[in-house]
Amino acid sequence: MSLAYPHFLLNFKVYEGTAGEDGLALAETIEAVGAETGTAFAVSPQTPDLRLLAAETDLGVVVQSADALASGRGNGKVSLEAVADAGADGVLINHPESPDSLTDVAHLVESCADFGLESIVCVHSHEMGNAALAFDPDCLLFENPADVATDRAMSRTEPGRLERFVDLVAAEHPRTRVMAGGGISVAEDVERAFDLGVDAAGAASAFLEADDRRAWLRDVAAAIPGSDRLE
Repeated sequence: MSLAYPHFLLNFKVYEGTAGEDGLALAETIEAVGAETGTAFAVSPQTPDLRLLAAETDLGVVVQSADALASGRGNGKVSLEAVADAGADGVLINHPESPDSLTDVAHLVESCADFGLESIVCVHSHEMGNAALAFDPDCLLFENPADVATDRAMSRTEPGRLERFVDLVAAEHPRTRVMAGGGISVAEDVERAFDLGVDAAGAASAFLEADDRRAWLRDVAAAIPGSDRLE
């Protein structure tokens, strides 16, 4: 299954209560809110749970990180072949918490295409985005690493910068989508990002630390184009 656009990506990282059966229960909550609101949600679970969530839900599933390597030696690494076989739909590449070299980014994007995986390359500047576009990624996740796990969403603090990035990608490589991340904490951040032209958005800590996760999801869903507005 390919990722639907527009969508909202929930990254579990390694937060407490997101592994195994707990992670599945959380994904089922996300799926239920998506069905209620007509919203496309995707999840990025802890890597050992990829197959579980891909098999037990209809959510888009994105692996948090994979390694650029040939078959053979590589103890402890995560291959794209294994990720694809587990049922993943996409791969986060060059996330600030697991960065890749430019050479590895190129290899991973090309290999994602070979395995039918959506390549989502994380970049933090217009210059980095321009460099990544040369590899023909499916999506660029634009965020300031310092904003991760804060409440400083770029759509609120630097809207002009985000809008210029969207325009850059549209002009240079219109096939590539743009996702907003880093600091998104409330529905207004999401709505502003989509108003500025992004195709997707995502969050981790704001969702996982919310007092009422279901309510938080419903608020976000109402801010995404095409979702059924909730009373």
